[in-house]
Amino acid sequence: MKMMPLGRTGISVSQICLGTMTWGEQNTQDEAHQQMNFALDKGINFIDTAELYAVPPRAETYGATEEMIGNWFAANGRREDWVLASKVAGPGRKWIREGRRLKGADVTEALEASLKRLQTDHLDLYQIHWPNRVHYNFDRSWIFNPYAQDKERARGEMLEILEALGRAHEAGKIRAIGLSNETSWGTMEFLRLAEAHGLPRVASIQNEYNLIRRQFDLDLAEVCFFEDVALMAYSPLAAGALSGKYMGGQRPAGTRGAIGDMWRLSEHSEPVIAAYVALAREHGLDPCQMALAWCLTRPFMSSLIIGATSMDQLAADIGAGEIVLSDEVMAGIEAIHRAHPRPI
Repeated sequence: MKMMPLGRTGISVSQICLGTMTWGEQNTQDEAHQQMNFALDKGINFIDTAELYAVPPRAETYGATEEMIGNWFAANGRREDWVLASKVAGPGRKWIREGRRLKGADVTEALEASLKRLQTDHLDLYQIHWPNRVHYNFDRSWIFNPYAQDKERARGEMLEILEALGRAHEAGKIRAIGLSNETSWGTMEFLRLAEAHGLPRVASIQNEYNLIRRQFDLDLAEVCFFEDVALMAYSPLAAGALSGKYMGGQRPAGTRGAIGDMWRLSEHSEPVIAAYVALAREHGLDPCQMALAWCLTRPFMSSLIIGATSMDQLAADIGAGEIVLSDEVMAGIEAIHRAHPRPI
Protein backbone atom coordinates (compact mmCIF):
# COMPACT_ATOMS: atom_id res chain seq x y z
CA MET A 1 0.00 0.00 0.00
CA LYS A 2 1.43 3.36 -1.04
CA MET A 3 1.86 5.87 1.79
CA MET A 4 1.26 9.59 1.39
CA PRO A 5 2.05 12.66 3.52
CA LEU A 6 -0.79 14.27 5.46
CA GLY A 7 -0.01 17.89 4.65
CA ARG A 8 3.00 19.17 6.59
CA THR A 9 2.27 17.14 9.72
CA GLY A 10 4.87 14.43 9.22
CA ILE A 11 2.07 11.85 9.49
CA SER A 12 2.01 9.21 6.72
CA VAL A 13 -1.32 7.78 5.62
CA SER A 14 -2.27 5.01 3.20
CA GLN A 15 -3.46 6.21 -0.21
CA ILE A 16 -6.72 4.41 0.54
CA CYS A 17 -8.62 5.39 3.68
CA LEU A 18 -11.25 3.17 5.28
CA GLY A 19 -14.58 4.99 5.34
CA THR A 20 -17.06 4.04 8.04
CA MET A 21 -20.33 5.91 7.60
CA THR A 22 -22.40 2.77 6.84
CA TRP A 23 -21.47 1.19 10.18
CA GLY A 24 -24.52 1.27 12.41
CA GLU A 25 -26.97 1.55 9.53
CA GLN A 26 -26.07 -0.85 6.70
CA ASN A 27 -23.36 -2.71 8.63
CA THR A 28 -23.37 -4.36 12.03
CA GLN A 29 -20.56 -4.00 14.55
CA ASP A 30 -19.24 -7.47 13.68
CA GLU A 31 -19.09 -6.50 10.01
CA ALA A 32 -17.38 -3.23 10.88
CA HIS A 33 -14.71 -5.03 12.88
CA GLN A 34 -14.20 -7.52 10.06
CA GLN A 35 -13.59 -4.60 7.70
CA MET A 36 -11.05 -3.06 10.08
CA ASN A 37 -9.13 -6.32 10.37
CA PHE A 38 -9.14 -6.85 6.60
CA ALA A 39 -8.03 -3.29 5.86
CA LEU A 40 -5.10 -3.55 8.26
CA ASP A 41 -4.02 -6.79 6.61
CA LYS A 42 -4.04 -4.99 3.25
CA GLY A 43 -1.77 -2.20 4.51
CA ILE A 44 -4.39 0.47 5.23
CA ASN A 45 -3.57 2.57 8.28
CA PHE A 46 -6.06 5.43 7.83
CA ILE A 47 -9.66 5.35 9.09
CA ASP A 48 -12.20 8.18 8.90
CA THR A 49 -15.38 8.64 10.93
CA ALA A 50 -17.55 11.43 12.37
CA GLU A 51 -19.81 12.19 15.29
CA LEU A 52 -22.68 12.43 12.76
CA TYR A 53 -22.38 8.81 11.56
CA ALA A 54 -24.09 6.46 10.77
CA VAL A 55 -25.50 7.69 7.43
CA PRO A 56 -28.20 8.49 6.43
CA PRO A 57 -28.06 10.62 9.58
CA ARG A 58 -30.65 9.93 12.25
CA ALA A 59 -30.86 10.87 15.91
CA GLU A 60 -31.10 7.17 16.75
CA THR A 61 -27.72 6.32 15.16
CA TYR A 62 -25.82 9.50 16.09
CA GLY A 63 -22.37 8.46 17.35
CA ALA A 64 -22.95 4.76 16.64
CA THR A 65 -20.05 4.44 14.21
CA GLU A 66 -17.54 5.96 16.63
CA GLU A 67 -18.76 3.56 19.32
CA MET A 68 -18.13 0.57 17.06
CA ILE A 69 -14.60 1.73 16.33
CA GLY A 70 -13.99 2.35 20.02
CA ASN A 71 -15.14 -1.16 20.82
CA TRP A 72 -12.62 -2.53 18.31
CA PHE A 73 -9.83 -0.57 19.99
CA ALA A 74 -10.92 -1.84 23.41
CA ALA A 75 -11.02 -5.45 22.20
CA ASN A 76 -7.80 -5.43 20.16
CA GLY A 77 -5.54 -2.93 21.87
CA ARG A 78 -4.12 -1.77 18.51
CA ARG A 79 -4.99 1.90 18.54
CA GLU A 80 -1.43 2.77 17.42
CA ASP A 81 -1.91 0.87 14.16
CA TRP A 82 -4.39 3.46 12.93
CA VAL A 83 -4.26 7.09 11.91
CA LEU A 84 -7.67 7.97 13.31
CA ALA A 85 -9.73 10.84 11.88
CA SER A 86 -13.10 12.12 13.03
CA LYS A 87 -15.24 15.20 12.44
CA VAL A 88 -17.33 17.70 14.39
CA ALA A 89 -20.70 18.42 12.79
CA GLY A 90 -21.72 21.87 11.64
CA PRO A 91 -25.18 23.44 12.01
CA GLY A 92 -28.50 22.20 10.73
CA ARG A 93 -29.38 19.01 12.61
CA LYS A 94 -31.79 19.70 15.46
CA TRP A 95 -30.57 16.64 17.35
CA ILE A 96 -26.95 17.82 17.29
CA ARG A 97 -26.54 20.86 19.56
CA GLU A 98 -30.06 21.96 18.60
CA GLY A 99 -28.86 22.68 15.07
CA ARG A 100 -27.05 25.87 16.06
CA ARG A 101 -23.95 27.31 14.43
CA LEU A 102 -20.72 25.78 15.69
CA LYS A 103 -18.88 27.68 18.44
CA GLY A 104 -15.57 27.08 20.14
CA ALA A 105 -17.19 25.55 23.21
CA ASP A 106 -19.14 23.17 20.97
CA VAL A 107 -15.90 21.96 19.38
CA THR A 108 -14.44 21.19 22.81
CA GLU A 109 -17.61 19.40 23.94
CA ALA A 110 -17.92 17.39 20.71
CA LEU A 111 -14.27 16.35 20.80
CA GLU A 112 -14.56 15.05 24.36
CA ALA A 113 -17.66 13.05 23.42
CA SER A 114 -15.93 11.57 20.36
CA LEU A 115 -12.88 10.59 22.39
CA LYS A 116 -15.13 8.83 24.88
CA ARG A 117 -17.03 6.93 22.20
CA LEU A 118 -13.79 6.01 20.43
CA GLN A 119 -12.17 4.92 23.69
CA THR A 120 -8.95 6.81 22.97
CA ASP A 121 -7.13 9.78 24.46
CA HIS A 122 -6.40 11.50 21.15
CA LEU A 123 -7.37 11.85 17.50
CA ASP A 124 -4.73 12.01 14.81
CA LEU A 125 -6.93 14.28 12.69
CA TYR A 126 -9.97 16.30 13.76
CA GLN A 127 -12.00 17.91 10.99
CA ILE A 128 -14.77 20.50 10.72
CA HIS A 129 -17.44 18.52 8.87
CA TRP A 130 -18.98 21.55 7.15
CA PRO A 131 -18.79 25.33 7.63
CA ASN A 132 -21.14 27.56 9.62
CA ARG A 133 -21.50 30.01 6.76
CA VAL A 134 -23.71 29.51 3.73
CA HIS A 135 -21.64 27.88 1.03
CA TYR A 136 -22.10 25.96 -2.18
CA ASN A 137 -20.66 22.51 -1.52
CA PHE A 138 -24.12 21.12 -0.72
CA ASP A 139 -25.88 23.34 -3.27
CA ARG A 140 -26.38 21.41 -6.48
CA SER A 141 -26.31 24.61 -8.52
CA TRP A 142 -22.70 25.30 -7.40
CA ILE A 143 -23.39 29.04 -7.44
CA PHE A 144 -21.98 31.32 -4.74
CA ASN A 145 -24.60 33.55 -3.10
CA PRO A 146 -22.97 36.73 -1.74
CA TYR A 147 -26.26 37.99 -0.33
CA ALA A 148 -26.39 35.19 2.25
CA GLN A 149 -23.02 36.07 3.82
CA ASP A 150 -21.85 38.04 6.84
CA LYS A 151 -18.12 38.64 6.40
CA GLU A 152 -17.22 39.61 9.93
CA ARG A 153 -19.36 36.92 11.53
CA ALA A 154 -17.82 34.26 9.30
CA ARG A 155 -14.26 35.31 10.12
CA GLY A 156 -14.98 35.66 13.82
CA GLU A 157 -16.52 32.20 14.06
CA MET A 158 -13.65 30.64 12.14
CA LEU A 159 -11.12 32.16 14.52
CA GLU A 160 -13.08 31.02 17.58
CA ILE A 161 -13.27 27.47 16.24
CA LEU A 162 -9.57 27.48 15.36
CA GLU A 163 -8.68 28.71 18.84
CA ALA A 164 -10.64 25.82 20.38
CA LEU A 165 -8.81 23.39 18.11
CA GLY A 166 -5.54 25.02 19.14
CA ARG A 167 -6.27 24.38 22.82
CA ALA A 168 -7.06 20.73 22.06
CA HIS A 169 -3.83 20.46 20.08
CA GLU A 170 -1.81 21.89 22.96
CA ALA A 171 -3.47 19.43 25.34
CA GLY A 172 -2.43 16.51 23.10
CA LYS A 173 -6.00 15.55 22.26
CA ILE A 174 -5.56 16.11 18.52
CA ARG A 175 -2.42 15.85 16.41
CA ALA A 176 -3.68 17.72 13.34
CA ILE A 177 -6.74 19.59 12.09
CA GLY A 178 -8.64 19.37 8.84
CA LEU A 179 -11.56 20.82 6.91
CA SER A 180 -14.39 19.17 5.03
CA ASN A 181 -16.85 20.42 2.41
CA GLU A 182 -14.83 23.64 2.25
CA THR A 183 -14.07 26.15 -0.48
CA SER A 184 -10.88 27.77 -1.70
CA TRP A 185 -11.57 30.95 0.25
CA GLY A 186 -12.46 29.04 3.42
CA THR A 187 -9.26 27.00 3.23
CA MET A 188 -7.07 30.05 2.63
CA GLU A 189 -8.78 31.98 5.43
CA PHE A 190 -8.10 29.19 7.93
CA LEU A 191 -4.47 29.15 6.79
CA ARG A 192 -4.25 32.92 7.17
CA LEU A 193 -5.81 32.90 10.64
CA ALA A 194 -3.47 30.14 11.78
CA GLU A 195 -0.40 32.05 10.66
CA ALA A 196 -1.62 35.37 12.09
CA HIS A 197 -2.51 33.94 15.51
CA GLY A 198 0.02 31.15 15.96
CA LEU A 199 -2.62 28.42 15.75
CA PRO A 200 -2.52 24.92 14.20
CA ARG A 201 -2.25 24.84 10.44
CA VAL A 202 -4.85 23.05 8.34
CA ALA A 203 -3.40 19.71 7.26
CA SER A 204 -6.18 18.36 5.05
CA ILE A 205 -9.47 18.91 3.32
CA GLN A 206 -12.13 16.24 2.83
CA ASN A 207 -14.30 17.07 -0.18
CA GLU A 208 -16.26 15.04 -2.70
CA TYR A 209 -14.32 14.07 -5.80
CA ASN A 210 -15.26 11.60 -8.51
CA LEU A 211 -15.71 11.24 -12.26
CA ILE A 212 -18.96 13.23 -12.31
CA ARG A 213 -18.10 15.84 -9.64
CA ARG A 214 -14.74 17.38 -10.46
CA GLN A 215 -15.02 20.98 -9.24
CA PHE A 216 -11.94 20.34 -7.11
CA ASP A 217 -9.87 20.31 -10.33
CA LEU A 218 -10.09 24.09 -10.41
CA ASP A 219 -9.05 26.48 -7.62
CA LEU A 220 -8.95 24.00 -4.72
CA ALA A 221 -6.46 21.76 -6.50
CA GLU A 222 -4.11 24.73 -6.82
CA VAL A 223 -4.62 25.75 -3.19
CA CYS A 224 -3.81 22.24 -2.00
CA PHE A 225 -0.75 21.97 -4.23
CA PHE A 226 0.87 25.25 -3.20
CA GLU A 227 -0.19 25.10 0.46
CA ASP A 228 0.49 21.39 1.10
CA VAL A 229 -3.09 20.68 2.16
CA ALA A 230 -3.89 16.99 1.68
CA LEU A 231 -7.05 16.03 -0.19
CA MET A 232 -9.06 13.22 1.37
CA ALA A 233 -11.59 12.50 -1.36
CA TYR A 234 -14.97 11.21 -0.26
CA SER A 235 -17.66 9.56 -2.37
CA PRO A 236 -15.23 8.55 -5.15
CA LEU A 237 -18.00 6.37 -6.61
CA ALA A 238 -20.63 9.15 -6.33
CA ALA A 239 -22.45 7.21 -3.58
CA GLY A 240 -22.27 4.07 -5.69
CA ALA A 241 -23.83 5.66 -8.76
CA LEU A 242 -20.69 5.08 -10.87
CA SER A 243 -21.13 1.33 -10.48
CA GLY A 244 -24.10 1.59 -12.81
CA LYS A 245 -26.29 -0.40 -10.41
CA TYR A 246 -28.89 2.36 -10.14
CA MET A 247 -29.38 2.87 -13.85
CA GLY A 248 -32.92 2.81 -15.17
CA GLY A 249 -34.42 3.50 -11.78
CA GLN A 250 -33.05 0.36 -10.12
CA ARG A 251 -32.55 0.46 -6.35
CA PRO A 252 -31.16 -2.92 -5.24
CA ALA A 253 -32.20 -3.95 -1.75
CA GLY A 254 -29.65 -3.16 0.95
CA THR A 255 -27.85 -0.49 -1.08
CA ARG A 256 -27.50 3.18 -0.21
CA GLY A 257 -29.80 3.98 -3.10
CA ALA A 258 -32.54 1.95 -1.47
CA ILE A 259 -32.33 3.83 1.84
CA GLY A 260 -30.99 7.28 0.91
CA ASP A 261 -31.35 10.27 -1.35
CA MET A 262 -29.67 9.51 -4.69
CA TRP A 263 -29.61 13.11 -5.89
CA ARG A 264 -26.51 12.41 -7.97
CA LEU A 265 -28.78 10.53 -10.37
CA SER A 266 -30.75 12.67 -12.80
CA GLU A 267 -31.57 13.03 -16.45
CA HIS A 268 -28.22 14.81 -16.77
CA SER A 269 -26.04 12.32 -14.91
CA GLU A 270 -27.44 8.95 -15.97
CA PRO A 271 -26.24 9.14 -19.61
CA VAL A 272 -22.78 10.20 -18.42
CA ILE A 273 -22.57 7.39 -15.89
CA ALA A 274 -23.65 4.99 -18.63
CA ALA A 275 -20.78 6.27 -20.79
CA TYR A 276 -18.22 5.66 -18.04
CA VAL A 277 -19.60 2.18 -17.37
CA ALA A 278 -19.45 1.37 -21.10
CA LEU A 279 -15.85 2.63 -21.29
CA ALA A 280 -14.82 0.39 -18.39
CA ARG A 281 -16.47 -2.69 -19.87
CA GLU A 282 -14.99 -1.98 -23.31
CA HIS A 283 -11.54 -2.32 -21.73
CA GLY A 284 -12.38 -5.28 -19.50
CA LEU A 285 -12.46 -3.22 -16.31
CA ASP A 286 -14.84 -3.18 -13.39
CA PRO A 287 -16.54 0.26 -13.49
CA CYS A 288 -15.95 0.85 -9.77
CA GLN A 289 -12.29 -0.09 -9.96
CA MET A 290 -11.80 2.14 -13.01
CA ALA A 291 -13.39 5.10 -11.19
CA LEU A 292 -11.24 4.58 -8.09
CA ALA A 293 -8.02 3.94 -10.03
CA TRP A 294 -8.61 7.15 -11.98
CA CYS A 295 -8.99 9.14 -8.75
CA LEU A 296 -5.64 7.78 -7.57
CA THR A 297 -3.94 9.17 -10.69
CA ARG A 298 -4.78 12.74 -9.71
CA PRO A 299 -1.62 14.64 -8.66
CA PHE A 300 -3.34 16.35 -5.70
CA MET A 301 -4.80 13.15 -4.22
CA SER A 302 -3.49 12.17 -0.79
CA SER A 303 -6.02 9.56 0.31
CA LEU A 304 -9.16 8.12 -1.23
CA ILE A 305 -11.95 7.29 1.21
CA ILE A 306 -13.72 4.06 0.33
CA GLY A 307 -16.78 2.68 2.06
CA ALA A 308 -18.22 -0.78 1.56
CA THR A 309 -21.20 -2.74 2.81
CA SER A 310 -19.76 -6.16 1.92
CA MET A 311 -16.33 -7.75 2.17
CA ASP A 312 -16.31 -8.53 -1.56
CA GLN A 313 -16.92 -4.87 -2.31
CA LEU A 314 -14.20 -3.79 0.13
CA ALA A 315 -11.67 -6.19 -1.40
CA ALA A 316 -12.48 -5.00 -4.92
CA ASP A 317 -12.22 -1.34 -3.94
CA ILE A 318 -8.86 -1.84 -2.23
CA GLY A 319 -7.70 -3.77 -5.29
CA ALA A 320 -8.24 -0.68 -7.41
CA GLY A 321 -4.99 0.64 -5.94
CA GLU A 322 -3.09 -1.95 -7.98
CA ILE A 323 -4.71 -1.09 -11.32
CA VAL A 324 -2.83 0.99 -13.89
CA LEU A 325 -5.15 2.57 -16.43
CA SER A 326 -4.02 2.55 -20.04
CA ASP A 327 -3.57 5.68 -22.12
CA GLU A 328 -6.67 4.69 -24.06
CA VAL A 329 -8.79 4.52 -20.93
CA MET A 330 -7.44 7.84 -19.64
CA ALA A 331 -8.17 9.48 -23.00
CA GLY A 332 -11.67 8.02 -22.98
CA ILE A 333 -12.34 9.42 -19.51
CA GLU A 334 -11.19 12.89 -20.53
CA ALA A 335 -13.31 12.79 -23.69
CA ILE A 336 -16.43 12.03 -21.65
CA HIS A 337 -15.58 14.75 -19.14
CA ARG A 338 -15.01 17.33 -21.86
CA ALA A 339 -18.43 16.59 -23.31
CA HIS A 340 -20.13 16.56 -19.89
CA PRO A 341 -18.16 18.68 -17.40
CA ARG A 342 -21.00 19.16 -14.89
CA PRO A 343 -23.62 16.42 -15.08
CA ILE A 344 -24.79 17.00 -11.50
